[in-house]
Amino acid sequence: MSDRTPPHVRASRAPAPRHARPRTTRSRGVLLVLCALLSVGGGTLAADDRRGPDAARPLAAVSRGAPAPAAPTPSPTPTCTPAPLEARAAATLVVGLPGVVRADEPLAQDVVRLGVGGVFLSESNVRSGAQVAELSAGLRAAAGRPLLVATDEESGRVALMRDVVGAGPSPRRLAQRESPEQVRARAAATGRALAAVGVDLDLAPVLDLDDGPSGGVIGDRSFSADPAVASRYGLAYAAGLADAGVTPTVKHFPGHGRSRVDSHRASDVVTAGLDELTASDLVPFRDAVAAGVPVVMLNHLQYAALDPDLPASLSPRAYALLRGTGFTGVAITDSVGMGAVNLRWDFPEAAVQAVTAGADAVLATDGTQAVRMRDALVDAVRSGRLPEARLSEAAARVTALAGGDPAAVSCVDVELPRQAPAPAPAPTP
Repeated sequence: MSDRTPPHVRASRAPAPRHARPRTTRSRGVLLVLCALLSVGGGTLAADDRRGPDAARPLAAVSRGAPAPAAPTPSPTPTCTPAPLEARAAATLVVGLPGVVRADEPLAQDVVRLGVGGVFLSESNVRSGAQVAELSAGLRAAAGRPLLVATDEESGRVALMRDVVGAGPSPRRLAQRESPEQVRARAAATGRALAAVGVDLDLAPVLDLDDGPSGGVIGDRSFSADPAVASRYGLAYAAGLADAGVTPTVKHFPGHGRSRVDSHRASDVVTAGLDELTASDLVPFRDAVAAGVPVVMLNHLQYAALDPDLPASLSPRAYALLRGTGFTGVAITDSVGMGAVNLRWDFPEAAVQAVTAGADAVLATDGTQAVRMRDALVDAVRSGRLPEARLSEAAARVTALAGGDPAAVSCVDVELPRQAPAPAPAPTP
C-alpha cells in the first residue's frame, strides 16, 4: 500500500454533523448539470413516489416466494471519472482495531492507508479520554480524508466507552424510570462526551422488542416489548445523540427480540410471518425512518418470511424490506465476524454477499481482515458478480456519512436523511 493520498481524495476538514449538514450547492458547469438531470439518484425516491411507512406494496413485494424488487441504482455521470475500484471497495468497510491505542501503530496505519470508510473503537482501544481523542485525531490525520470513528455506547451493559462517558442505566430501566425528555438529555450528554474524543458514529440505540430476562441476548438492552414505548424512548435516545453532533444507528433490523440465540455464537430462524413482524417488530424502525435517522444496522438472524437460509445482513429481501419503508440512508451490517455469519462465510465472502444484497457499510471488528475484504469486493465487480453501480452507491453513501464528497469518489450524488437537532431552549424570562 502506498503512503501517497490518491489524487481523487480530498483533504479532511471539520464538517458539521452528518445528519444535520445542509446540502451544499456546487458549481459544476452546464454539462455536468445536464448530465446530473439525466442520471438516477441511487436509493433516493422521487417526491411524488415516496411511500409512507405503512404502505403495503413494498412489504408485499418482499414476501417469501415473490422476487425481491430491484433497488434503484445510480447512473455515474458520463464525464466524471470515479475513484479506482479499490478505493470504492475500501470505502464500504468499517473495521475495528483490536488493541490499538495509538494512531502510529501498524494496524491503524494499514487500515487508514487502505482507505476504509471508518474505524470502530472498543474497550481495547480505551485507556483514557485524552488518549482516545489523540487516537481519533491521529487516525483522521493519517487518512487525509473524512473518516468515520464509531463505537457502541447503548448505556447499560453494552457500553464500550464507559471509561470515557461513565456508567449508565440499561435502556429498559431508563424507560421505566425516566421520561423521553430525560432520556434525550442523558443521550445528549453521552454524545457530547463521545464527540469530545472524536467519536462521530454511535451504533445505538436498540429498537428491538424484548421483555424477557434482563441478561438475555437483547434483554434489558431493549427499552420495551411494547412497540410504541420502544419507539418513543429509542428515538429520544437517537435524538439526544444527534443533538450532540453524533450520528445514531438504530438496530437490529428487522428486530432481534424474538430470538434467544446469541448471534455472536450461532444463527437462528425467526418464524414469525411478515404481517406479524410488520405489526410489531418493524414499528420502531418505521418510526425511525420517518424521523430521519440516517443509519440502520441489520442483524444476523434468518427470517422464514424473507430468506430462511440467509441472515438478514446478507439477505436481498431484508434490504428490500428496509428500503420499502422509504429509507435512503446508510444500511450497515452487524459485525461479520460474529458466529452466525463467520461460521458459514469467511470475511471476504461475507463482504461480497452483504454489499451485493444491499449493504452500504460492512462492519468487521477485526481490521486485519480489511485487505482481504477489499480485494474480494474488487474481484466480485471484475467478475460481474457484484454490479459496479451497487458498489458505487454503497461507497457514495458511506462517504457522505463521513462528511466527504460522494461524487468525487463514485460520481454519484447522494443525500442522506437528516435528523434535525433539538431547537435551542427559549430564554428564561
